[in-house]
Amino acid sequence: MSKLQARPGILDIQPYIGGESVVPGVARVIKLASNESALGASPAAVAAIRNAATAVFRYPDGACETLRRALGAAFDIDPARIVCGAGSDELITLLCRAYAGPGDEVLHTEHGFLMYAIAARGVGATPVAAPETNLTADVDALLRHVTPRTRIVFIANPNNPTGTYLSADEMARLRAGLPANVLLVIDAAYAEYIDEPDYSWGAALVDDPGATVVTRTFSKIYGLGGARLGWGYCPPEVADVLNRLRNPFNVSSIAQAAGLAALEDRDFVARARAHNERVRAWTRDQLLAAGFDVPLSHGNFLLVRFPKEAGRDVFAADTFLRGRGLIARRMAAYRLPDCLRITVGLDDEMAVLVAAMHDFSRGNDV
Repeated sequence: MSKLQARPGILDIQPYIGGESVVPGVARVIKLASNESALGASPAAVAAIRNAATAVFRYPDGACETLRRALGAAFDIDPARIVCGAGSDELITLLCRAYAGPGDEVLHTEHGFLMYAIAARGVGATPVAAPETNLTADVDALLRHVTPRTRIVFIANPNNPTGTYLSADEMARLRAGLPANVLLVIDAAYAEYIDEPDYSWGAALVDDPGATVVTRTFSKIYGLGGARLGWGYCPPEVADVLNRLRNPFNVSSIAQAAGLAALEDRDFVARARAHNERVRAWTRDQLLAAGFDVPLSHGNFLLVRFPKEAGRDVFAADTFLRGRGLIARRMAAYRLPDCLRITVGLDDEMAVLVAAMHDFSRGNDV
């Protein structure tokens, strides 16, 4: 037997498991489990991937200079303070490697993205969950859970899987209440889907005094989950640290080309946003009419809560939907054991979903 031992904390990690894609014995599967873009990727991005493939033998631009300049222009921010990664997941991990370790605490909300705790444990830090109020991050609860050992606070805004958000004022209050040596990381993966006048994706907080980073992704509205591309907007000193720590060619040339093309195709992004807003609202109305508990969402998904009654609970619902070829996402890992998260898909996919949910509510057979 090997005497090798993993560092303390690593074997406590529950590996992240992505949404399933297959239902045995079902011909047509409708995957609504991973918050993937209903419209897929921009045709321009797909074409850019094909073109970039011819030069795949070349190493990529290690600094992502062209992409960073394009991001800076698109979001009116300093390109020198942007760090690109293989999805925002990589940036979350790098931030934990840079600023937390054994004996430290990494704070997140009760129903926050699973990668926060995974990244914390991976560096030997202790993840701490602050309770939410009505499925919404609670600034006062977060501040109460800050201790001298707290090094990072992660908050998704809007949040996955609850779909709730905090206003710009509440986010500013959170930053102001944190000690200067605590890094606030705002995960704005779903920022493109929210259209509320009091919302901000957080760039202003990065520019203000205080250690704040915002992470963004191309995996959601841009439909490039398979390309693995994300970016962070950081204070200069944090960007410097991340660039020292990341791998030298961490973003492939294909992902960079796809990201540039997707960023330039603003009409496609606008169509994806409009589709999500319309179909999300219609689906929620239909599910509410069928008697389900469906909180208002500001992402490209809906959270549905089920009663504990046998035959009507989340287990029965998930089994029923799979019998119709519909894959939703169970939320037990997010401390929501009575919920399914359902991605907003195409019109015909959501019509199938709604019909199945109505049949389930009436007690009809699969």
